[in-house]
Amino acid sequence: MRRIIGLLALFASLVSSKPHGVGLATVAKLAGKLYFGSATDNPELSDKAYVEILTDTREFTQFTPTNGMKWDATEPEQGKFNFSAGDQIIHLAETGNRLFRGHNLGKLELTLFSEIIGPDYIEIALRAARAADPHAKLYINDFNIEGEGAKATGAKAFVKSLKARGVPIDGMGFETRFNYAKSHFIVNELPPNISKNMREFNELGVEVAVTELDIRMTLPSTPALLQQQKKDYETVVAACKEVKDCVGITLWDYTDKARRISGTFAGMGAACPWDENLNIKPAYEGIVNGLMPSLGKLL
Repeated sequence: MRRIIGLLALFASLVSSKPHGVGLATVAKLAGKLYFGSATDNPELSDKAYVEILTDTREFTQFTPTNGMKWDATEPEQGKFNFSAGDQIIHLAETGNRLFRGHNLGKLELTLFSEIIGPDYIEIALRAARAADPHAKLYINDFNIEGEGAKATGAKAFVKSLKARGVPIDGMGFETRFNYAKSHFIVNELPPNISKNMREFNELGVEVAVTELDIRMTLPSTPALLQQQKKDYETVVAACKEVKDCVGITLWDYTDKARRISGTFAGMGAACPWDENLNIKPAYEGIVNGLMPSLGKLL
């Protein structure tokens, strides 16, 4: 009965304007997820129309800074630190009682840390983070681990090794910006068995989350591509829905107005559920379908 009442309340909140839908965070909560969120970048926060949708708690209950917590932002000069960009987004999250995810702080590749400290630097960082804030969830975040394969197998072995040594690790973040050649999801090229792979990480004693979801396409967009993108968003979101300990989903910004992929991948773009005019695309319905199929059919 409560579920029916919740759905009726959800429909009562529908608005007719194109920038708004049923509310992705609202549907995610009804589907048993902790949050539905978006990345955002500081320059975008001067756009009133953009911020109006971003701060609508029916749509988003979690934020991640796109660039404001990366190394070049937090230490623009050696020994000179600046956390103002990240703090601005933290403040925005706190004012709406939203969750906040920090961005990646390192990588398992040849870096200054691995050259000087060695591979143990990740363990050191995780232990230091737990000591600094015992309540923060500590994640490893990576791409190209969403489906089965050598990299996913290696990531599972790494998590298992950390757990065996008592290193604090709470979750694995699936970037879901991927294809087999490059680190991004692309329309009609999703890997198989995403939910199965998520469960295998859960079995190691960690939760999982979709942390940087976008699904790009070859431009210009067409009705056929937009429908395939809708199906692909539904597939990824449904995989998380099927896995109890997939706690939430974050879009890598919600609108094509902010997500300029063509600068990195020539001729590609239109990766987000809202278009450049801040109107919802078919992908939005795909997300709703993935979370609650019965609701999606009524849209």
